[in-house]
Amino acid sequence: MSLTVIAQRMGITSFQRLVIGLVLSSMLVACSSNPSGSSARVVDRNNAAPQKPVVTTGQYVVRRGDTLFSIAFRYGWDYKALAARNNIPVPYTIHPGQTIRFDGRSGSTPTTPTTVVSTSDLTPSSSSKFTITRRPVGTAIDTTAGATAGATASVASKPAPAPLPPAGPAPTGWGWPSNGILIGKFSSNGSLNKGIDIAGDLGQPVLAASDGTVVYAGSGLRGYGELVIIKHSDTYVSAYGHNRRLLVREGQQVKVGQAIAEMGSTGTDRVKLHFEIRRQGKPVDPLQFLPRR
Repeated sequence: MSLTVIAQRMGITSFQRLVIGLVLSSMLVACSSNPSGSSARVVDRNNAAPQKPVVTTGQYVVRRGDTLFSIAFRYGWDYKALAARNNIPVPYTIHPGQTIRFDGRSGSTPTTPTTVVSTSDLTPSSSSKFTITRRPVGTAIDTTAGATAGATASVASKPAPAPLPPAGPAPTGWGWPSNGILIGKFSSNGSLNKGIDIAGDLGQPVLAASDGTVVYAGSGLRGYGELVIIKHSDTYVSAYGHNRRLLVREGQQVKVGQAIAEMGSTGTDRVKLHFEIRRQGKPVDPLQFLPRR
């Protein structure tokens, strides 16, 4: 049955039919056209690991399972600079409830270990053996006697953190952390990929890219899954994310080519290795260091 016959039976006038026809025509044109004149853009977010810019305001309260290295990595800091900012001495021991500040103020430490940590915050790796101490670290108290009997103890002023030394030479003898296919490259733009992504098979060995010390092994950094961080020097660290299983523990010495984990898909939607190299806390392109292949 035609639209004209239907319109006549419904008592619709010619003018009304004209208006309806114009409306229907404009709708069809709008649905069939592309205002930009190009095809729809498809964005592949598979290769981008969630990243945050360097945080220079506010503070972070240490949770069980955190290390200074993991906090610095998460917020884009060099671990030495973050330690200096908060007056944390070597070996950079921190404890639950301690305040790590990113601004110019001094970090604070509870005087007694009474901080209660929620069970939802307990995310250390089963292989993590990092020592947690309750020794207060932070502000020193000046107990020097005053000029009068009524003098009281005062908080000693802290010197400004020393500037970071120039970046040292990169470790030599870098090797590929996996034999898989490169599926994602480094990007220094905004929050895009801060490393490279390598495809592989579930359980495939993940290898240390250079000699160093494991400073983090766990799953506490959101978006990285089971993660290993290796310190190669005072300047360089490397990170290996999305593993199925970790084969090393914190504090362990490793050699280039040593298996440190099994490739997996934790924290992502496919089996792959996310690999980063950071110089003084800043991500750099790993392809500048890895041998050509």
